[in-house]
Amino acid sequence: MGAGWVAEWVLAGMLAAAPEPRVVSALEKVRPGVTLKGEKEARLSLARGECEGAQVVLPPGTSRVKVKPLTLRGPGKALEASVWREAYLDVKTPSNSQGGTGPWPDPLVPVEAPPGAREVPAVLYVELCTLEAQAPGTYQGALSVEADGKPLAPVPFTAEVQPFVLPATSSLPNSFGISLYSIARGHGLKPESPEARELLHDYARELLAHRISAHGMSMQPPPVRFEGGKPVVDFRAYDAELAPFLEGTALPSGARFTTTDVRDSPAARTDAEKAAYYRAFAEHFHDKGWRTQLFFYAKDEPKPEDVPLVRAQALRVRAANKDVPVLVTAPLDDALRGSADILTPTLNCFFPRPGPQTCRNVLSPQTLRGRLDPRVKVWWYQSCNSHGCTGGPAEDPAVEKAYSGWASYMVDHPAPLNRAMGPLAFLAGVDGELYFDTVYAYNTKDPWQDVFEFGGNGDGTLFYPGTPARPGFSRHQPVTSLRLKHIRDGLEDYEYLRLLEALGERTFAREAARRLARSGYEVETDARQWEQVRREMTTRLRKRWEASEYAKRSGVRPK
Repeated sequence: MGAGWVAEWVLAGMLAAAPEPRVVSALEKVRPGVTLKGEKEARLSLARGECEGAQVVLPPGTSRVKVKPLTLRGPGKALEASVWREAYLDVKTPSNSQGGTGPWPDPLVPVEAPPGAREVPAVLYVELCTLEAQAPGTYQGALSVEADGKPLAPVPFTAEVQPFVLPATSSLPNSFGISLYSIARGHGLKPESPEARELLHDYARELLAHRISAHGMSMQPPPVRFEGGKPVVDFRAYDAELAPFLEGTALPSGARFTTTDVRDSPAARTDAEKAAYYRAFAEHFHDKGWRTQLFFYAKDEPKPEDVPLVRAQALRVRAANKDVPVLVTAPLDDALRGSADILTPTLNCFFPRPGPQTCRNVLSPQTLRGRLDPRVKVWWYQSCNSHGCTGGPAEDPAVEKAYSGWASYMVDHPAPLNRAMGPLAFLAGVDGELYFDTVYAYNTKDPWQDVFEFGGNGDGTLFYPGTPARPGFSRHQPVTSLRLKHIRDGLEDYEYLRLLEALGERTFAREAARRLARSGYEVETDARQWEQVRREMTTRLRKRWEASEYAKRSGVRPK
């Protein structure tokens, strides 16, 4: 008996006796005291151009964790997994009756980061991503974890890469806010510093990697002066900031921003100067060949006294270039009629429900479109009307019910609520989604301790600031949230549904979407149902895709 054979035999015996990690769905939020049935292995299915995650729950009491790089091998280029440890946010005021106090998982931190409170579970978030060129087929590997110096039983990972492709750039236009100044404040940097500006790019890349486009950014308009009434605009700094996201060079996938905002300039003082400046902005995009949709973000949630301002803004922008739409965040309002090219009510303005209404003019998407000029696009956005604006359950049960059940981006809400906007967008037929901010709490508090804003935990905050002062971070970096992963997964659901529709499966796609979200406030919260629907969509898509590809090669129309 050789020494090497003995060593292998001893190691095999140790691993056989090692505690077994458990794999649970990414659609579950693993909390203290909540028992979830897990599996011994992870089985993922993903399209080419998609990301999918799984959670690995380590044995109770695990403190220090080490993970070996996870590589899955198959018919094409090996898949390299990204692995984070889930950190917990201590919620002190629930968002509403669907939330709750205590620890909730949300920040995704480096695996080696110090653990939080002893009572929180040790959970790894493991993610696989593919590019369009990935060869379809089965890929396999095993996750090796060391907990408090002891090896755990390896976790087998199998990924089935499907033959169909999701586009790198979101098919659903969207625009989520982000600010250099908020990021600098959260990281303790000067906003004018090169480090802060590079960090802004890191945040924007993270958003784009999750199929999200950004507005705001540095918020600095390109310098402009007027010579004989004509604008002379210096776009050099603007192009350095935005070009990678407009030209598809920011990420290996080639993803681009779907939209970005026109930055108003105080140097343009008169109506004529403003119109000329807007025209120069649009012409610059045209000359660059940027396909990203410019839009002008008018006064946010205008009050009656703001109506003249919004009307004046709309006239100036249209005088400059009719291809730059004016976005107004408001429900249908006769006072604003004709001012919005992109009308953007809140989610709860689209779905009438029994009891108190949380929007002053609730109209179904079909009814709303029937009352608008056909050229007007309809977007929507979430606000505190999706969870209640005061925090905690409302005293009146009818009011509490009116603010419950909605798709939501709150930390202390079930993961399916975080994910539901994608399927809902497909069902409602909206043209895009807006969200006001992703780093709002950076301005007011330490997000690692509290992200409670506008009555909800995480309203306007989808990141956490990773800094060298915090153990586990060697440099300044954005820390992604679980909720951002769920939002991305919802946008990928939208792509699945849209692709099914394009391949002749519209009825099936709509029925599948309704099983996930019957309306904005009737969202299925059972992770097993979501996974079942995704399996059925994948099977149908694969069949249709293969038939379509065969037809292209053979010239025979698929049945």
